[in-house]
Amino acid sequence: MKIILKEPFRENIYVLMRRMGYHFQREDKERKELVFTRPARGFPRFHLFIKKNGNDLIFSLHLDQKRPIYKGTPAHAGEYNSKVVKEEVERIREILKSLK
Repeated sequence: MKIILKEPFRENIYVLMRRMGYHFQREDKERKELVFTRPARGFPRFHLFIKKNGNDLIFSLHLDQKRPIYKGTPAHAGEYNSKVVKEEVERIREILKSLK
């Protein structure tokens, strides 16, 4: 599920994500994205990718239900539009509103 943030925030993205309970996992330089997870380890977990587009931030969120079962492949049991994912999107939006 995608979220687009149109306004810049006072805090940098790493601090902002920590406030939301997400932990930095890695930077995907090829796709020009920052990758965060919640919780930091284990499954199920939310997997959030953030890409800059000018001043906008584009969040792409899904829920990983379990670890990939084949070594070396990114395939997983991910949910993109489930009720749980929609609730997490709303939680993120509420936090962002409170920080403006």
